[in-house]
Amino acid sequence: MKDEKYFVYILQSLKTKRFYIGSTSDLLKRLDFHNKGLQRYTKRDKPWELVYWEEFKNKKEALLREREIKSKKSRKFIESLIKKKNGE
Repeated sequence: MKDEKYFVYILQSLKTKRFYIGSTSDLLKRLDFHNKGLQRYTKRDKPWELVYWEEFKNKKEALLREREIKSKKSRKFIESLIKKKNGE
């Protein structure tokens, strides 16, 4: 099986300003999935905006990074990632 690109992403709710961290092989499809309310955890806070992503060469690396970000349990850490990505 050929490895495909994989992404770790952070969404922010336009309604509540909460963050959601996940991973996927298709960012736009996954954002649409969240905004249609098809994911139980994010359903009530829609609409969501994609505010951050990192690209990886395979799913394993992306999942490791996703766990690393989630393990920080820090809004400040997430906000610092977003600011760096946006050149702030």
